[in-house]
Amino acid sequence: MNKILDENVYDLIIDNIMLPSYDTGDNTTFINQIISLLHVVNNNMSVCDLGRQPYHRFPALFTLESDISIEKSRINRVQTNPYLGLYGSGVIVGIIDTGIDYQHPVFCHNDGTTRILSIWDQSVQEGNIPDDFTFGSEYTYKQINLALQSDNPLSIVPSVDAIGHGTAIASIVAGKEDIGKAFRGVAPDSELVVVKLKEAKKNLRKIFFVPEDAVCYQESDILLALRYLMMVSKKLNRPLAICLALGTSQGGHDGRGNTSVYLDYVGQVSRVGASVSAGNEGNTQRHYYGQTDTPSIDEVFELRVDDKDKEFSLEIWPDVLARLAIEIITPTGESTQWIYPQRNACIENDFIYSPSNIWVNNIMLEEKTGNQLILIRFKGAIQGIWQFRLRNIGNEPYSFHAWLPSGHLISRDTYFLNANPDTTITEPGNAKNTLTVAAYNQNTDAILLESSRGYTRTDLVKPNLAAPGYNLTCALPNNQFGTLMGTGAAAAHTAGIIAMILEWAVVQGNYTSITGNDINNLLIRGARRKPTMVYPNNIWGYGEVDAYALFERLTI
Repeated sequence: MNKILDENVYDLIIDNIMLPSYDTGDNTTFINQIISLLHVVNNNMSVCDLGRQPYHRFPALFTLESDISIEKSRINRVQTNPYLGLYGSGVIVGIIDTGIDYQHPVFCHNDGTTRILSIWDQSVQEGNIPDDFTFGSEYTYKQINLALQSDNPLSIVPSVDAIGHGTAIASIVAGKEDIGKAFRGVAPDSELVVVKLKEAKKNLRKIFFVPEDAVCYQESDILLALRYLMMVSKKLNRPLAICLALGTSQGGHDGRGNTSVYLDYVGQVSRVGASVSAGNEGNTQRHYYGQTDTPSIDEVFELRVDDKDKEFSLEIWPDVLARLAIEIITPTGESTQWIYPQRNACIENDFIYSPSNIWVNNIMLEEKTGNQLILIRFKGAIQGIWQFRLRNIGNEPYSFHAWLPSGHLISRDTYFLNANPDTTITEPGNAKNTLTVAAYNQNTDAILLESSRGYTRTDLVKPNLAAPGYNLTCALPNNQFGTLMGTGAAAAHTAGIIAMILEWAVVQGNYTSITGNDINNLLIRGARRKPTMVYPNNIWGYGEVDAYALFERLTI
């Protein structure tokens, strides 16, 4: 079996400088010039495999970030201006998500032919594998058109979007107008390249104690999807607008994760722009922030665990001056011993009066960030209030952040007491060169309560902008229409504007070497700002996206 599909194989992310030490000829997969995947066979999986292998090598688990707006961003004025007339023509829109319903009319030209250049379905293994990849099936423009002409399209292109999120996101970015449904995507003349992600391996779910039925995707597949989009764009010599409407609360929220680093590189490449959702963790009570100016006093925080959430993980990221020991106290009053930072230790704790088991990795030096990380994983967690007591071994004041998993990996009924809504941007939205998009209600001009807030853990300004994200009309599988809400919808809206900018800059020849960073700065300059508010801020970033103002500011 292909190792990237084998449940007895871990897909670990390693720096390419390490390849000579591990490469045996068939156990690595190239991602980019910086990182590759190392496939490690493990027939006897253990929770403490994370400990034997460093934390940062395990791919993070990503969740979907979405659960009437064209005029609000003044897109219509750009499209009707005779000197602009921008609809995304000549631009590729890249979607990495749950797939696409390629039979939906909004993804077809008026003559019935497809607007999709290719689909790489990572979950289907019966078709042709894309060049330079080792799994999945690639369906070309020609094959999709043959399928659309067939009485049984799925016999030719058996790729479907069972969840509907990818179809909705793609339609908001690039859907063709349907007057009867009062629908039109932002860049309806663009064409699409779609990657349908396969769901995360069971072994990775077990490592991070994620329920088997939870919808989530592993970071390594997203990295390969980004590589595929870049490859197609280069092959066709076409500008590329990427929409990533997924995120994770794993990692240090400092933009140093693997996907963040890759997107930082993408942001510096000519003719490529990317829009990333900020996350929907603003009102979930899944972030706690603590600080103390008196190092001799223990810091205590509390977590309310619901009976539904038997298995989950929690991450604590102290600041660089801290060296924290931790004691965990169950709702029955039992406690672990003090667990001190070590290099690779994975300590299991069980209790007499409850069936709970806890594994604690108090990692002295997390290799990717250079910070301490305390990873706590629960099995059989009992309902009630859990306490976490932190003690600094050193003698300096310190601060720390704690995060629970994002999305539907945990219920809304498990949460921190005295939670903090700030610093809840999901990765890779904390990356320096990504355009991170918050969501607001375009009908009331109010930020969505669930829209994640900045800044990053290292105080970088995030989000960059806010875009409409409240009940946006979208296409859904089986020729249906519906609405989409959240920062994923806002990121899709903004990706369509990026496609318009790329048409003006590259296709029309106004700025052929434009980079993602250039596009980000143009959008920030053109953002609409309220006179009563101070910018940038950790809720709206630099303001509300405004496509027409962007071009107004380019005039003399």
